[in-house]
Amino acid sequence: MRTDHPDRSAPDPLPAYIERFASVLTDSGIPRMPSRVFAALITQDDGRLTSQELSELLDISPAAVSGAIAYLSQVNLVTRERQPGTRRDRYRVLDEVWQDALIKRDTILARWETSLAEGVGVVGADTPAGRRLAESAQLFHFLRGEVGEMLERWQVRRAELRAAGTAGGVSGSAASGSAASGSAASGSAASGSAASGSAVLGSAASGSAVSGSVAGSSRNTED
Repeated sequence: MRTDHPDRSAPDPLPAYIERFASVLTDSGIPRMPSRVFAALITQDDGRLTSQELSELLDISPAAVSGAIAYLSQVNLVTRERQPGTRRDRYRVLDEVWQDALIKRDTILARWETSLAEGVGVVGADTPAGRRLAESAQLFHFLRGEVGEMLERWQVRRAELRAAGTAGGVSGSAASGSAASGSAASGSAASGSAASGSAVLGSAASGSAVSGSVAGSSRNTED
């Protein structure tokens, strides 16, 4: 006896992946809705979606999209541009989003370093608090130099990957990149908290393990 089964197409894996990636970002301290919107944008081939497309893809209200975009724009992870031939805006994640986030974090590290150095003069360089502040300032000074050198090495590595056409197919690098993104988001949360609750995302950004290391090293210094 023959039983006819209806044609069941495989479900689209993208929505589920968007939610999983958004959960990683949320667990790292990024608000839930911006995490979902960012995950949706970064998984598009051209990195672009309109507010309506985001609303439909994520099943959220236009107001939720607007709030998420405001957050992501503030932390420089998303740009706004006019859709050609229309009056509608669309939102875009740049290919160099993590690199740009790292560069912008250098400014934050410089401010932390300057503020900590000022504190040494306030509490006294020979006091325990002064030594703690001075060592923290030196840490950020060191990290700023490391970030610059790391980005230079990445430029060389990226050029090699693109020349070989294997940027998307190197499993080992992809796994390492995923771990780095998780660490980056973790560092982003630390940066945001440290910057007086401002919505600051160190990349990834975001976005790097350097930002996460900053938070961890600062805690160790204070203990």
